[in-house]
Amino acid sequence: MTEVQEVVESTSKHFKVKPRSRAGHIPSVSVVICCHNYARFLPQAVRSCILQQDVRLEIIIVDDASTDDSVSVARTLRQQHDNVILIEHTVNTGPVEAFNDGARRATGEFLVRLDADDLLTPGSLSRATCLAQSFPSVGLVYGHPLHFSQLPLPKPRLKMTAWTIWPGREWLAGRCRSGKNVITSPEVLMRRSLVAQLGYLSPLAHSHDMELWLRLSAFADVAYIHGADQAWHREHSGSLSARYVDDLVDFRERVAAFEVLFDGPAGKQPGAFQLNITARETLAKEALWTARHQRACGGEGLEVNQWLQLAEGLDPSISADMQRQRLHRRSPFQTLHPMLRPGSVALRLRGRIRSELGWRRWHRMGVF
Repeated sequence: MTEVQEVVESTSKHFKVKPRSRAGHIPSVSVVICCHNYARFLPQAVRSCILQQDVRLEIIIVDDASTDDSVSVARTLRQQHDNVILIEHTVNTGPVEAFNDGARRATGEFLVRLDADDLLTPGSLSRATCLAQSFPSVGLVYGHPLHFSQLPLPKPRLKMTAWTIWPGREWLAGRCRSGKNVITSPEVLMRRSLVAQLGYLSPLAHSHDMELWLRLSAFADVAYIHGADQAWHREHSGSLSARYVDDLVDFRERVAAFEVLFDGPAGKQPGAFQLNITARETLAKEALWTARHQRACGGEGLEVNQWLQLAEGLDPSISADMQRQRLHRRSPFQTLHPMLRPGSVALRLRGRIRSELGWRRWHRMGVF
C-alpha cells in the first residue's frame, strides 16, 4: 500500500471541528500566478500575496507571451520583491502549460494557483496552511470565494468558524453524485508533494482545474474552511470562461473531466469503477433534464436533440427512462405557448427551487 493510500484511509466519514492554533514550523507556500494580457490586474494580484502573513512566500509569475505591458509590469514586480520569480513564455501555450511550468519550478510545501485577475483575501494562506498542518492527511484545502465584477472589492469575512474534513473518496463520491465542480480556483491550497506525485493540470480546455481537484481527492483527504472568505474571483467579459463557455460547453467539459480522471491513476483506486458509473448516470440525467427544460422553454429540434444525444451517449439505458418518454409525449395543452403549459411551469419551478437550495448549501458547506 502506498503512502497516499494510507493517508486517505485514515478516516471513514467526514467530520467538523473547531479551528486549531498553528502548531509547528512556519509553512512555505508557492503561489503560481498565470498572466496573459492582464497587466492592469497583475500588481493587485501580487500585492494580495505579498500581504499574506505567517507563511514563507514564493511568488512565481508565468507570463504566457502577453502582447500588452504584462512582461514589463512583471519585471518591475520582480525587482521590487525578492520572493518574486518570473517565467517568460515566448509562445502562448495556454493556461494549462503556463501553470504547469510554474508549478514545476515551485519549491514551497504548499501550492496555490492564482490567475492574474484574481486575488487572495487577507490571511487566506495562514488559515489554509494552519488547517493543512493540523491534518497531514489533507491534500487539498478550499474555502468560500467572493465573486466580483467591479471595484471596490466586496468586504471579506476573515474569521474561521469551523473546519470540515472529508475522507477524499467520500468527497469524490459526492462530486460524482452531483456532477458539478464546487471550486472556482483561487480559494484552493494544495500539498505540493502530492501534486508533483500525481501530475499537474491535464490538457483540458476549461475543466482542467476541476479534474485536478477530483484527482487529488482520490488520493488524499479534502478540507473546507467555514466562516472566512479565502479569495476574490473577478468576473469580466475578457475572461476565458466568459468568452468561450456556455451551458453546452460547460457540460461537455465536465464530462471530459470525469473521463480523464477515471482513465488516469484514480481509475485504479478501489471503488473507482462504480464511481465512474455514478458520474456518468448523474450527467446523463442532467442532460435529459436539460432537454426537458429546453423543450419547456419552447426549444425545438437541434437544441433539444443535442442534449438527448449527450444523455444517451453517457447512459444508453436512459432511452427507457420515464423522463425520456415524457419528452416525446404529446401534451394535452399543445395549443398553449410552451412557457404557459402546466407541466412546463412545474418543471421550471422545480428547477429553480433545486438550484436555489443547491447554491445555499454551497455557500454554507462548500458542496452542492
